[in-house]
Amino acid sequence: MSTLQQQAQATVEALKKARLVATAAESCTGGLIAATLTGVPGASGVFRYGWVTYCNEAKEQLLGVPASLIEQFTVVSEPVAAAMADGALRASGADLAVAVTGNAGPTAAAGEPPVGTVCIALARRGASTHTETLLRPDLERNPLRDLVCLRALRLLQSAALPC
Repeated sequence: MSTLQQQAQATVEALKKARLVATAAESCTGGLIAATLTGVPGASGVFRYGWVTYCNEAKEQLLGVPASLIEQFTVVSEPVAAAMADGALRASGADLAVAVTGNAGPTAAAGEPPVGTVCIALARRGASTHTETLLRPDLERNPLRDLVCLRALRLLQSAALPC
């Protein structure tokens, strides 16, 4: 069993134990978080659906991310990741939402953060949204996506554990 599969199993178990439902809003991971979670038998009790919002318009239309926020901070930013997570939480009715937006490469557009920059947000109903940025220019596209998925799953698991 891979590290991702082991983490997904642990995350699903923590969510079940806490009786929480999670959702995901993904950009650079392209559905990897949802696919990894739903690879665990019984995940349907704690993960019902998510979004792959690869383009800006999808983030705006499906998750309610303001275009002005993207213009002000760029799409690869903690404020945009937070808005994605908050929008997913609102739209899904879940207890927890994780969101990721980043640049997995191989190149960065002018004015965008460098390749290997990924912003992650975790929103929890009734709490402030946590954000963080990973900077891993040393990783190629797919290893970076795997690392981001692993971090997102760990955030969900931590949020489900008792304080």
